[in-house]
Amino acid sequence: MPRRSSALTSANRLLPWLLLPSLAWAQPGATETVRAPDASTAATTAATLHDAAASARHAPSESAPAESQAPVATSIPGEPNPPAAATTLDEPSIPARTVVTGTRTPRPVRDVPSTTVVLPREEIDRSPTLTQDSLVRTLPSVATFRRTPSLVADPTAQGLNVRGLAPSGVARTLVLLDGVPVNDPLGGWVFWRSLPRLGLERIEVVPGGGSALYGSSALGGVVQLISRPIAGPALDADVTYGNRGTGLLAARGAQRWGPVAAALETELLTSNGYPIVTPAQRGAIDSDTPSNHVVLNGRVDAQLSDALSLTARANLFRENQNGGTRFTTARVELAQLSANARLQTDTLGTFSLDLFGRALRFEQDRARVAQDRTTESLAASQAVPANDQGASLVWTAPTWSVGGVHHLSAGLDTRRLAGTSRERLFPPSQAPDTVIAREAGGTQWASGLFLQDLYAITPDLELSAALRLDVWRNTRGLQRVDRVSGASDATAFDDRTENQLSPRLGLRWRPWDALTLRASGYRAFRAPTLNELYRPFQVGTVLTAANADLRAERLWGAEAGVEVEPLRTLTARVTGFWNVLEDPITNVTLPGGAGRQRQNLGRARVRGVEASIDWRLSRRWTTLLAYTFVDPTVTAAPGQPDLVGRQLAQDPRHRGAVSLTFEDPSLVTATVQLRATGPQFEDDLNERRMGGALVVDAALSRRLFWKVDLFAAVENLFDREYLAGRAGVDTLGPPLLARVGLRLRDAL
Repeated sequence: MPRRSSALTSANRLLPWLLLPSLAWAQPGATETVRAPDASTAATTAATLHDAAASARHAPSESAPAESQAPVATSIPGEPNPPAAATTLDEPSIPARTVVTGTRTPRPVRDVPSTTVVLPREEIDRSPTLTQDSLVRTLPSVATFRRTPSLVADPTAQGLNVRGLAPSGVARTLVLLDGVPVNDPLGGWVFWRSLPRLGLERIEVVPGGGSALYGSSALGGVVQLISRPIAGPALDADVTYGNRGTGLLAARGAQRWGPVAAALETELLTSNGYPIVTPAQRGAIDSDTPSNHVVLNGRVDAQLSDALSLTARANLFRENQNGGTRFTTARVELAQLSANARLQTDTLGTFSLDLFGRALRFEQDRARVAQDRTTESLAASQAVPANDQGASLVWTAPTWSVGGVHHLSAGLDTRRLAGTSRERLFPPSQAPDTVIAREAGGTQWASGLFLQDLYAITPDLELSAALRLDVWRNTRGLQRVDRVSGASDATAFDDRTENQLSPRLGLRWRPWDALTLRASGYRAFRAPTLNELYRPFQVGTVLTAANADLRAERLWGAEAGVEVEPLRTLTARVTGFWNVLEDPITNVTLPGGAGRQRQNLGRARVRGVEASIDWRLSRRWTTLLAYTFVDPTVTAAPGQPDLVGRQLAQDPRHRGAVSLTFEDPSLVTATVQLRATGPQFEDDLNERRMGGALVVDAALSRRLFWKVDLFAAVENLFDREYLAGRAGVDTLGPPLLARVGLRLRDAL
């Protein structure tokens, strides 16, 4: 990589493009590594991005989240714009990008005090993965609750966790789409298939406690998907077909009419899935896991003046899934509206207002299965309507100088979440007191206020400080049980109010050009979801009960990282982290193995290290090695002494990735990536062990004519069989999934 001549020019210096974003693991130095374009187009690319930076102040940009709505290539307030960097044939490169998630303000990625990973659009396009959850899981420190992808698993098994922070079906990481939370209002899980990738500009991943800026749900970090800007007429499309009846049709069109711009995006995917039960346990009832979904997203931007811009969005999503038997199904319908207004003034700074609302209905059927899996019957049918509404206001002050340069920002947000689980039960035998229906739900109000100062003492030394106060209140909590006799038992839960103060301190120091040091300490929290408080659920033969007495999880954490660039083409990064999770909400096995219940476990220590090496071997060859070690150990468990010293469930200690890419636009672009996951346990007692997995993925593309590419991709190239879950029945991870297709990019 090019050496840095100064802190100012380095903020916009040219960086090599790296091959595979899905393997560009957590850069401790908060540096994005992206693949370089070929020499014939590098100068044009650099000039285009520089021109975009100059004009971005006068047109709304879709590539920044709703909190800031800042252009990707915008300069930092109070600092002059550097000249466009030169581009040579020997060293193709592009200007450094700006990120927003780590500080809720636009900043060059190299200057962000916290660890940040950026997956740019080019690498998203080249990834062999099909769904968004599979894409983010290729980062060694990012995982979902189970190893099964959203192609065959409903969202309740897709909770996101980063750095091994007590995985569960609930996401301990906040997921945003342009600043708007997409975590489910009832359960906190993520509908990954509602987030198509064709309209994405990049994905930003910020591991570590993020509650100081984002409040609840950001206990383990923040993942933000950022939409592409609407620069003018554009048409993109993907058409693919693969084995196991997998077909995908995606399209995006965009147009601009003076100060008004619009974009429309759709995605349709269908698949026959695959048998998920292991051959040894598979019975007559087991078959494939078919699924399908459709997404329709629309967006309109209006630049009313040089200072004021407006954005409105509408999102529709529908999904149907089958878990492999007649009576294991899931369905979801979702609609969301959001709007943003951004006012930029010379004297008072920038104000950004976001409003959003969402309504959805999640349905799920569960089966009662014979021990030999030859017969099944309907055990329960659930309907879960939910909705949420929210607003946020963020103010970014003009820079001011007192012993250095200060970048001050503040904001407040509020959100209302409501949902009810209505469940009909079909017991095999009935007595007067047999339960035949359950209803549970409530309402949660959450509000927060934050203040942040980014204090650059010198261009090479910066301190960051953030503080946030959150208050949340659970109201109208209710559980009702109906019995065969006609009796109905209702339990109303007392309203509860809690609060949390979340600080964060950070340091970035660049003692010399080739070395960047970062350190931070933080406190974070996650309030229990309505799902955890009130709704029971079942996976396989294991029933997990809710717990209305759950308290918030709280986290103390610290991390420190170093990034070294001894050569222009070589970057090495290491980050160590130490987290103490207090009162983690886990699924605890009840005495006698009669089932499980959500409980505040006591305390868990999650410590580890992330390391990566990026090496551009030549203009055409790039390689990456990344490894994450996590030690997730229970250190205190009142009432459950057998759990002390155990490893947290669904949390492997070792995860690694290796990739190799060859890129010659005149010939072919080829990527091979290897992902390794160590052994882990299904349960809290560490009795149901699942072995490690080693999976190879590959992608290949070639330009056919004009702007049309032929591409092929395969996941699990060698059809490696490995366990994904052991909840009553052993289930498998994805087998070999291959597809070929045509890709049209920027046709207008």
